Amino acid sequence: MVALRVILGDQLSASISALDGADKDHDIILMAEVMGECTYVRHHKKKIAFLFSAMRHFADDLKAQGYTVRYITLDDPENAGSLNAEVLRAVNDLKPDRIIATFPGEYRVHEDMKRWGDDAGIPIDIRHDNRFLCAPEEFQSWAAGRKNLRMEFFYREMRQKYNILMDGKKPEGGEWNYDSKNRKSPPEGGLLIPSPCIFTPDSMTQDVMSLVAEKFHDHFGDLEPFYFAVTREQALRVLDVFLKERLPFFGDYQDAMIQGQPWMYHSHLSFYLNCGLLNPLEVVRAAEKTYRDGKAPLNATEGFIRQILGWREYIRGIYWLKMPDYADENFLKATRNLPWLYWGGETSMNCMRQCVDETKAHAYAHHIQRLMVLGNFALLAGIDPKQVNEWYLVVYADAYEWVELPNVSGMILFADGGYLASKPYAASGAYINKMSDYCKNCTYDVKLKEGPKACPFNYLYWNFMIENEERLRGNPRLGFSYKTLDAMSDEKRSTVQSDAQKFFTQIGI
Repeated sequence: MVALRVILGDQLSASISALDGADKDHDIILMAEVMGECTYVRHHKKKIAFLFSAMRHFADDLKAQGYTVRYITLDDPENAGSLNAEVLRAVNDLKPDRIIATFPGEYRVHEDMKRWGDDAGIPIDIRHDNRFLCAPEEFQSWAAGRKNLRMEFFYREMRQKYNILMDGKKPEGGEWNYDSKNRKSPPEGGLLIPSPCIFTPDSMTQDVMSLVAEKFHDHFGDLEPFYFAVTREQALRVLDVFLKERLPFFGDYQDAMIQGQPWMYHSHLSFYLNCGLLNPLEVVRAAEKTYRDGKAPLNATEGFIRQILGWREYIRGIYWLKMPDYADENFLKATRNLPWLYWGGETSMNCMRQCVDETKAHAYAHHIQRLMVLGNFALLAGIDPKQVNEWYLVVYADAYEWVELPNVSGMILFADGGYLASKPYAASGAYINKMSDYCKNCTYDVKLKEGPKACPFNYLYWNFMIENEERLRGNPRLGFSYKTLDAMSDEKRSTVQSDAQKFFTQIGI
């Protein structure tokens, strides 16, 4: 019996279920770089280089362990151009008795994968992705019968299930969540932020970079400098450095933004978790050990663990529970086009310029930049959710649809009408001014509410509340905002709408 074992570019784990029970003498592992996966959205150049290099290094590791690997490079003359076609070509060439694969991260790939067996005329075994801590079926059972699928309750059950930060049956420290202690503004004198853990590209990565520069020169983003970890050994080094240098300060300043400091105290581990180089449970347990060894405070450790054990698993559960309809949600009927400023176009808004420029340079922005600057703007401006989702999927090296879509449609855009978040995360310029130093270097005045010099977030916030009044007025968490809006004079409301329309015209939407 010969099995064709398919490993995708975001499944780079030696313990991936597709390899369970592999016969090294007979089975063949298929990995393929294909144009279709690079261009169904036009991914950031750094993202493509990162994944191709990580894939090639992983394939070499498998070969060193005695596996037979059929690795198809993008520039292979026989490359069929799509994952589906490469699977069928491998079946035709190798004549396996069955196909074995691990459950993929995207709905569209799963739909294709389910057809591989019929198309190839042999059985296919699609196995549970054992890197995740809550299977889709388990999440579906948890969600059944609940009116509100709030992450906090899911997170508590995951903590208990895996015995993470527990003191017997009680949470460590007596509280489940220390988020209230994790919202400090950046101090006036700045912060002493360690340099990120970076790596010099080896010859294999350099070959990939040359390939990406040739084939994807017109894609968004900067290819160089390239410094990502591309092996498990390197990813473990990033984890170790984070635990020692950043985790102790992560909690206090996880929402802070400082100009010229894209990395802050964040872990930068999502690249490696989401492609398989790191296992989420090993990361969670390593963080817990750091706390128990007295090397990181509880608020920082709990906040970090909640992102992985809580939010990451919860978001994936929502994705597989609600797809495929979730991709078409547009509760607020947002239809404006994504403005050019998201692709690096000129803007006088310093916060937007900082976040877009850092995204372009690093294929990364931390969660508050994504949510409360870039996402907040898209929400207030009423940008079409499909266009916003595509942008987030394109530009970030850690973005796959299972994690990107619920975060954008549910958390950022309120496109699901409150299924995921209890209210829209809409904010004026005051929030950005509180949590960053961006406003100090901006053409606009964050204290002005109207007129050409006013921070656009200020009048866009109230214009958003006016435009969506029919849909949002009944939301209990927006009662204070609508009470304030009710107190506005007709003249003030008219000025808000006029300023917003002028701004929309100015940025071409």
